[in-house]
Amino acid sequence: MYIEFHPLEPFLPPEAKILMLGSFPPPRNKWSMEFFYPNFQNDMWRIFGLVFYEEKEYFITNRKFDAVKIKDFCREKGIAIYDTATAVKRLRDNASDNYLEIVDMLNLKELLLKIPKCNTIAATGKKALDIILKTANCKEPEIGNFSFFRLGNRQIKLYRLPSSSRAYPMPLNIKAAYYQRLFSSINML
Repeated sequence: MYIEFHPLEPFLPPEAKILMLGSFPPPRNKWSMEFFYPNFQNDMWRIFGLVFYEEKEYFITNRKFDAVKIKDFCREKGIAIYDTATAVKRLRDNASDNYLEIVDMLNLKELLLKIPKCNTIAATGKKALDIILKTANCKEPEIGNFSFFRLGNRQIKLYRLPSSSRAYPMPLNIKAAYYQRLFSSINML
């Protein structure tokens, strides 16, 4: 078993108001694009399509996610994206968070210094939330809710969202409703 380092740089639009944090990308053979949530079986970009455009295939072109369209959208909206693990060992050759051994974690304080207008973090799954809670001094929020924590002189809202993985047992429209409530609450819709 070898250590796998994060293959992507953080996506940090300078005007970012929210930071979406997942756990770690799937193996490369599962990628349909060179960007976050690249597995075509993952529903993140379908959720975003439903939430912002009422069309789950809005970010899909030729049966693949459209990385250019997604990046342009995230820049325009002020959505930063990265993952909570920067190095892992895969205990199985799959995309499941259950089989990720975290070797190195994100330095959240350092990352937030690069996006000074960001005061909201969304954990897009339990593994991501658990890693954030190792740094953030706050109560663990229930799915769809948030807790506050301080990082330096900044007060941050930490939202817990359902995983966008199809392995997570929740229908797409219900997941999208959680994401929609988050984006509505921070005036992004």
